[in-house]
Amino acid sequence: MITIIQRVTTAKVTVNQQIIGQIETGIMALVAVEKNDTEKEAERLLERILNYRIFADEADRMNLSVKSIGGGLLLVPQFTLAADTQKGNRPSFITAAPPEKAQQLFQYLQEFALKSYTQVQFGQFGADMQVSLINNGPVTFTLKT
Repeated sequence: MITIIQRVTTAKVTVNQQIIGQIETGIMALVAVEKNDTEKEAERLLERILNYRIFADEADRMNLSVKSIGGGLLLVPQFTLAADTQKGNRPSFITAAPPEKAQQLFQYLQEFALKSYTQVQFGQFGADMQVSLINNGPVTFTLKT
């Protein structure tokens, strides 16, 4: 699995002009599922996101996780992260999981996140989403499992 995490002061996902997920200070994570991913990768990815230290401590060093600050987590499915962009002018999606598998694993990730953390919101798999955020820093990282 691949994710881009962004430290945000606010983030929201809108579908059909309805806000379906919204957080204040925390992490917005765009998540893609690759062909060979399993529930094990989903669990490891969530563990890394929740414990990745990207928030400032009292010495203004990135030493705190979203869990340690009690921040929000917004998980948004985004299959285009799994694109192969190594050559040409058009992305290839041969490394991305088929839609059925990707939806199943994102749903598993949602269920696992709800069991693991209370401050979590989600985008909608397969929907035309409008995502807005204020990236704090900016601070952005790519994580893979």
